[in-house]
Amino acid sequence: MKLNTLIAGAVAAAMTLGANSALAETKSEFKVAWSIYVGWMPWGYLESSGIMDKWADKYGIDVEIVQINDYVESINLYTAGQFDGVSATNMDTLSIPAGGGVDTTALIVGDFSNGNDAVILKGDGGLADLKGKPVNLVELSVSHYLLARGLDSVGLKESDLARVINTSDADMIAAYGTDDVEAVVTWNPLVSTIMEQPGATKLFDSSDIPGEIIDMMVVNTETLASNPDFGKALVGAWYELMAIMEAGDEAALTAMAEASGTDLAGYKAQLGSTQMFWKPADAVAFVESADLPKTMVNVAEFLFDKGILGEGAPSADYVGVAYPDGSTTGDADNVKLRYDASFMKMAADGAL
Repeated sequence: MKLNTLIAGAVAAAMTLGANSALAETKSEFKVAWSIYVGWMPWGYLESSGIMDKWADKYGIDVEIVQINDYVESINLYTAGQFDGVSATNMDTLSIPAGGGVDTTALIVGDFSNGNDAVILKGDGGLADLKGKPVNLVELSVSHYLLARGLDSVGLKESDLARVINTSDADMIAAYGTDDVEAVVTWNPLVSTIMEQPGATKLFDSSDIPGEIIDMMVVNTETLASNPDFGKALVGAWYELMAIMEAGDEAALTAMAEASGTDLAGYKAQLGSTQMFWKPADAVAFVESADLPKTMVNVAEFLFDKGILGEGAPSADYVGVAYPDGSTTGDADNVKLRYDASFMKMAADGAL
């Protein structure tokens, strides 16, 4: 299924739920969704280890963390109101829920991809050799964005390719094994698996555009405003586990490795190409940096160029993005994505 079709479905669902979601209520039970990716494996471990339950109990609430096998579907389910939060990248948050009118807050900025997303060619060659070839990827995702940035670096455009073939992340490894596939763009752990195949050549990866593909836990803004303890519990649990992981706890890391389909060495290798923000103060510094608004402007321009920055978006400024200092990019009267550092600051200050 095309990603823009999924987006349209999610937007329609969100619109039908608008009357209910606009006035979020105080509640005690919450659900967040996540999908397999090196920087999001902690969410599964928080659920299985009981750490999330501990922090939820502290605030007298219940938080269920649910794995969804298809990444795009997880975001669509959040956009449709079936989850209170979801693990997502900055780009996909802007295009799907925010572009669809669902006011969304980036509660936790966990990391940025520093090599986890890659353009891979079968056989020898460079980026310029993609000219005239088909490329398989999750269309209109961060993989598409990475491809565009890579092609631009060698003076090529998407129109120079034979075609882009939309391929679900769940099907990517099987697709790569077929004779028809010549090049793919995907993310870890799929990148690591594909690079183990004879003749696989990495042409370009996210370390070539550091800080642009950001991995987050985003939540419904109205839900968070009405239920700040929900945010406190998520952030508290997250940074307890970050300390455990930074200390090299092999039991925790092995559990996450196995859940992602690799071993401890494999998972550590993936973490090596991920700029994790182990400490909340580091995440706060990143969110408050002058580089983030510049990145979001570039992302918005890419989404607008692809026609997925909201229904009928008249320009790349259609969706407003707010930052911790009160500044905005895009339309300040249509802010639908908010970077909120306040909960991460509470963690940094030991105030949770």
